[in-house]
Parts: sequence; C-alpha cells; structure tokens
Amino acid sequence: ASETLFIYAPLAHRLGLYRIKTELEDTSLKYTDPEVYTLIKSEMDVLDKNDFGYLNKFVSVISSGLDTTGLTFDIKKRTKSIYSIRRKMLNQKVQFNEIYDKYAVRIIIDSDLGSEKSNCWKAYSVVTENFNPNPVRLRDWISSPKSNGYESLHTTVMGPEGRWVEVQIRTKRMDDIAENGFAAHWKYKEDSSGSDTLDMWLQRIKEFLDDPDNDSEDFIENFKMNLFASEIFVFTPKGQMIALPKAATALDFAFDIHSEVGAHCLGTKVNGKLVPMSTALKSGDQVEILTSLKQEPKEDWLRFVKTGKAKQRIKRSLKQEKQLISGQGFSVLERKLKVLKLKSTSSNVQKLVNYFGLKNPDELYFKVGLGVIDNKKLREYARDTSGLVNYFKSRIVKSSYAKTKSITKLPTIENANVELVFGNDEQDLDYTSGKCCSPLPGDRVFGFVTTAEGLKVHRDDCPNAIMLQGRFANRVIKAKWVDRKSSTSTVNIEIEGMDRLGIVNDVTKVVSSELNINIRAISFAVDDGLFTGQLTIDVADKVGLTDTINNIRSIAGISGVNRVGKFN
Repeated sequence: ASETLFIYAPLAHRLGLYRIKTELEDTSLKYTDPEVYTLIKSEMDVLDKNDFGYLNKFVSVISSGLDTTGLTFDIKKRTKSIYSIRRKMLNQKVQFNEIYDKYAVRIIIDSDLGSEKSNCWKAYSVVTENFNPNPVRLRDWISSPKSNGYESLHTTVMGPEGRWVEVQIRTKRMDDIAENGFAAHWKYKEDSSGSDTLDMWLQRIKEFLDDPDNDSEDFIENFKMNLFASEIFVFTPKGQMIALPKAATALDFAFDIHSEVGAHCLGTKVNGKLVPMSTALKSGDQVEILTSLKQEPKEDWLRFVKTGKAKQRIKRSLKQEKQLISGQGFSVLERKLKVLKLKSTSSNVQKLVNYFGLKNPDELYFKVGLGVIDNKKLREYARDTSGLVNYFKSRIVKSSYAKTKSITKLPTIENANVELVFGNDEQDLDYTSGKCCSPLPGDRVFGFVTTAEGLKVHRDDCPNAIMLQGRFANRVIKAKWVDRKSSTSTVNIEIEGMDRLGIVNDVTKVVSSELNINIRAISFAVDDGLFTGQLTIDVADKVGLTDTINNIRSIAGISGVNRVGKFN
C-alpha cells in the first residue's frame, strides 16, 4: 500500500487517470491508516444524506442560468476522495468539520473544438453572477493545460447558507481526457493543445530510462520529482512557453532548452535582470541564457538543480571529466614511480591504494591527476615502505594518512528499558526514535534500518512513512510494543486559541496539577487576540497523551490542540 502511494498513484495522476488515481489512494489509505479511513468514510456517508438536498438546490440555480445561454450541458455532483480530505486535514492542520469544499459540482459542456474556451468562460460568468467566487481559488487550466493534458476551469464559490462549493467547468472532450488520461489523447490527436506537453514529459522519462549511467537511486529520485512536482510556466525571449517543476532554477531552464545550452551556461537573465543560475523561477518569468564554449558543468551545480535532465547531464559530464583526469593521473603516476625507482606494477599500485586509504586504483589515479597526491606524498610513501621490516609493517598497520581517512562510527545507543521487539521472532534490538514523529508506547510503529544511524523507529502515520516503506521496503522491520518498565517519553504539543487573561495558568494547571504531568518547556505567543502555545511534556504512553490533549481541548478559548514531531 505504501509503495502504491509512493509510485503508482502519482503515476496515474501524472498520466491523467484521475479515477484510477483516486481509487488507488483511497484503497491504500484503508490499509496504511485504517482508523482514519473508517472515520472519514463514516463522516462522508452521513454528509451524503444530509447534503443531497443542498446540492440539488445549488445545481438548480446554475442550471436555470445556463439554460438562458443556449449551451448544451450536463451537471454532475462529486464528493472529494477520502484520501484528498485526509491530506487537506494534515496540510492545513484542521479537523474534518473545518474542510469546507468536500463537494464539487462539475459542468460538462457539449461544444465544438473552436468554441471550447469561450463556452467555458461563458459558463463561468453564469456561475459567478449567481454566487460570489473566492478570487484566490480560480484555476485556469484551459489557457495553460497541465503537462498530463488536463484542461478545466476550477473556482470555489460561496453557495447558499454560507457554504463553499467547488465548481469545475470543462467540455466533453476535456472530461474524456481527464477521466481516461493519455489514452484519450489519441481520439483527439488532431488537437495537440494538451498532448504536446504530455508527450514531452514522457520523452523526458524515456531519455532518463535509456541512460546507462543512471543507477536505481537516481532513477527513483528523479522519477519521483517528475511525478510529484507542481508546475510553473516560464517563457523564452521569443515567447515560447516552457513547463518546469515548481522550484526549478534558471539553470534547469537552460538544460530543458538543450543539454548543450545548459552545459555551457555562463549566466542567466530573468525578466531582463542578470541573476544567479541558482535563482528559483516563478510562473510568468521570461528567461534568457548566456553561454560560453569555455564553460563546463561544475560539481557545485548539483547542489541546486532540481530536474532529472539537468542532474543527469551534469553527472555525465563530471564522469567524463573524471575519466580524463584519471587517464592523465595514470601517466603521471607511472612517470613519478620510475623516478623513485619503483615499478608501476598492479601490486605496487594496490600498496599505494592501501597506504593512502583509498577505495580503488581509479581513485588513486584521479587524486594524482588532480595533484592531491603529489611528489612529497609519494616520497613519504617510498621512505615508509623501504626495507623488509617496513614493508611488513605497512601490511599490518595502516599509515597515519589512511587513518585520517577512516570513517568515525556513531556510538551505540543503550536502551535501558525494553519497549519494542522487532521481526517475526520478536528480537530485542537497540534503536533510536525518529525525531520526525517521536513515537510513544502504544503508537503503531515500524523499524527502519538506516545506513549511518542504525535502527530507527517511526510511527505508521509519520510524514516520512510512505516514502520509507515504498522506496526502501527491504529495510523496513516489523515492530510491536511489549510489557515494559516504567518510563516516560518527551512529546511536543501545539495549542491555538483566543487570548484571554489567565489562559496560560489554566493550561499549566490542567497539565501539572490535575494530570500530574511534567512540563519540560512552555512558550506562548499572542498576535491580534489569537495565541499559539508550545508545550514539551513527559508522558508515559499514548493513553496519557490522549487524556492530556482532551483535557487541554476542554479549556474555554482553546480552538486546537495537536501533537507535532518538532516545532517550526
């Protein structure tokens, strides 16, 4: 289920298969977080019955207005998916009853190709004449379709009784593409308005798959970037529109134009002003690339480029440069060893590798080519390894140079209390808690084997859980709580509410006096009558945490209490 959320649902979304994407997300949530899924589903079932009459009233007003325009149309009522509601609750830190656009009305217009845009905007004007729109919630994907070919007008309006309703406006052709994705483009191939960007995206993925230099880590990282990223639309000096992932830089733009343009990029201009190549672009920017044949890709570029194409081209260039330097280093080393009266045999080369604490001969040649290993270091090697005694000494004890290259291991963490067991055989293993979610006894958790910090424990609903379980399933270990000795865990709680005299005293009284819970740290900030509080407390288990949150929530003036992994 985690793998589906990490790869296959976003892939369906990217290909425009929204119906399949929704089904995959909801089904995966049912298994990754069954309690939340059941709760939201039951709430939605109740609302379906209560709001049916409300939506019919809303639709009847829209239908009457559209009838006067002479348009042929169909109106569908749609509920938000369970997964999208859950995601909105997490992103906006709100409860279910604070999500106001749980329903959407879709207007599908029967229109010829030439009149599609004008007919959609005509329908939009009817909607906004009857209901006030939210100006910040207008989305125009008709003028600028998404890269998966999606075209539609989205707006959110204030309906009867002061409730927000999302309205989607599209033609039959647009609806077919939205529902059936890439396959539907072939039915409308004579119209390339939306399919060009999708074809370009698929071509980028094909280029990345065809590159023999990419490993599995590179592929997952860059494929994920292409799947998840929102898009921006920027322009060339001649006015051509280019779609890039959100947060793409001016250098990413250069590589998107052409690999050679990016490789020789010397500087960039955005909206006529000279800016650093690392500048993040925004929709509407006009970008000009300054090039020089003397310019070559730098390793530092990898620090800020975002797109897979840019990273791929930079790595390839750096690899070629490294091979060239290594070839030069091979010749230089052979010549310098000859001066030192040493033969350039594979045995002697391996001794040099061991002496300098390197991984392989290629790394040795590269460092010689760069000049990192110079005449002075080679003379020291010759002096240290001369004679039979020193030769055997060098085989047994690493040189001081190699010791400075060794990796310092992290200290082992001792767990005084046995709280978790791991795997099917319920082993007692050393572990640390993930700082991103701070699991407590009673939480549903899993273990994850890191490369540098040993075994870490995360909650099942940790923000990183889906990524870890989907991308590194082979490093995930089952974990469960067992009987344990008395101990406490540190938890962060965020409180929001209306400011009033004595509110801080009420909170501390509930936590310290009534519940007898130790407060490690507390801070409150007030802004225009609203306050935000941050509490760090010690609790024994999840039951104690739940009691604390419920008791704080019952205090007059408190509007929200949430557990957080760490404070912003």
